[in-house]
Amino acid sequence: MPEPRFLVVRLGALGDIVHTFPAVAGLRETFPNAEIIWVTHPRWKLLVQTSGLASQVLTTEPRSFASLRKTIEELRSSSWDAAIDYQGLWKSAALPFFGGIKRRIGFSSQTIREVGVPLLYTDKVDCTTTHIADQNGELSLRAGARNPVASFSLHVSEADEHEIREYLQKLDLDRYVVISPGGGWRSKCWPPERFGQLSKLIRDSLGLRCIVNYGPGEDDLALAVRECSGDAEPVPYNGGLRPLMALLRNAACIVGGDTGPLHLAIALGTPAVAIYGPTDPVRNGPYRTDAIVLRAPNVATTHTRNDQTDPSMLQIQVPEVFAAVRRRLGVSA
Repeated sequence: MPEPRFLVVRLGALGDIVHTFPAVAGLRETFPNAEIIWVTHPRWKLLVQTSGLASQVLTTEPRSFASLRKTIEELRSSSWDAAIDYQGLWKSAALPFFGGIKRRIGFSSQTIREVGVPLLYTDKVDCTTTHIADQNGELSLRAGARNPVASFSLHVSEADEHEIREYLQKLDLDRYVVISPGGGWRSKCWPPERFGQLSKLIRDSLGLRCIVNYGPGEDDLALAVRECSGDAEPVPYNGGLRPLMALLRNAACIVGGDTGPLHLAIALGTPAVAIYGPTDPVRNGPYRTDAIVLRAPNVATTHTRNDQTDPSMLQIQVPEVFAAVRRRLGVSA
């Protein structure tokens, strides 16, 4: 029998794609010679390619009608055994539906937040697990995978490693800690002032400088971290995805909230301290890792996006985070 041909849909974002890799790895483990075509946002094409799980990566811009139409036409011109929508949104479910793929696997209404999306699926999966990576794995099981998830590795090129080595040499840095103060929406971010205080403690007590990774629209966060760090001199960094992966992989530790760079670093094998508040680490936290997760007790989980720091994040104090960093670095108190 010919090998199956699967369409995988996960458009974004960084952390969500990382949490999709185990499920697609489960699919690849069962069907090593299958064609797995992954549709994602152009911004994340490289990330998907670094996993080596997809036979081909298609890109589409959901805000562009012309881009969507081109993708749908491409899907309709091919034959498919099944489409798996790991995202569960109207914009992702619509692609295999209008692409004419007969078997469309997705989450049931008990898992999906956007009302009505499961109407576009032929196979609606009622999830029995909690973590989103495991829930993604249940979709892979429905598609025929023997195991819901499997291990995977991300490829970092020697050229990117060389670029980061040169970058660090110019800063006279060997061992360093990455801090990631951003997080998409500010209510789930630990205050940058506390990251600044943390960087000073790390410098004064451990002799390590911090590199502050920040993304588009987060310049104010990086500036606030630096202003509150005294003489610790944390280094701001906002490089592209490829050098960022090399930077994260070689870090002694990363400290961040529920954000893409944290999950990416963990996937690269970097020790981590994760600071959580409104989002639940049981569902969205570090996956199958020995990362230390800090969250205040009795916090109400919410995905409401606000511009102000959630009160639950303020309950986590700098000494608590610093103690966790020491443990991840293997430094006794």
